[in-house]
Amino acid sequence: MTEIASRCPWCTNDPLYQAYHDDEWGVPLHDDTRLFEMLTLEGAQAGLSWLTILRKREGYRRAFAGFEPRTVAAFTEDDVARLLADADIIRNRLKIASTISNARIVLEMQQRHGSLDRYLWSFVDGVPIRNNWRTMDEIPARTVRSDTMSKELKRAGFRFVGSTICYAFMQATGMVNDHLAGCAWHTVCR
Repeated sequence: MTEIASRCPWCTNDPLYQAYHDDEWGVPLHDDTRLFEMLTLEGAQAGLSWLTILRKREGYRRAFAGFEPRTVAAFTEDDVARLLADADIIRNRLKIASTISNARIVLEMQQRHGSLDRYLWSFVDGVPIRNNWRTMDEIPARTVRSDTMSKELKRAGFRFVGSTICYAFMQATGMVNDHLAGCAWHTVCR
C-alpha cells in the first residue's frame, strides 16, 4: 500500500482539490496572464466555494480567452450577453463586468509598472511570506498586507478585490505560504 503524503485538511479527498493543493496552491506565480486568471477566479469565488470555481475553471479559461488581458479588455456588451448565457462560468453580471474592467486595469498596471507581476508582488516586497501555522484555526482570513493590497487595487480601479479575496489570492499565488507546518507541501513551497 502506498502512503499518501499529509495535506492541508481543506482540500478534503476530492481529486481536483488535491491536485490544486499539490500542484498550484502556495507555489510562487509570476506570469501576468495566470495572475490575472487567479485574481479573477478568487473574485468569482465571492459567496461560493473554491471547489465550485475549480470545477468551472476550464469554462472560465474558454469564456475569457485564456485570460489574455488585452483580449478580455476588448470585450463588448455582446460578449457580456454571451457570457451571461454560458453555464460553464458563474453567470453574475457584476463579476463578468468586473473581469472585463479589471483586464483594462491590468493593461494600465503593465504599462505603469512593467508587469502585473511586479506590481502585485510589491505588496510582499517581492518575497513570499512563510508562515508556520499548525492548525487551520490559526490561518487568518486577512492581514495588514491584504488590507493594503485591497485598498490599493480598489484605488487603481479593480473590483471584487476585498481584503479576504486578496489574502486568498496571495495564498494561491505563493505570495504567502500557508500550508500547515504538518503538510508535506509546506517545505516544498519553501
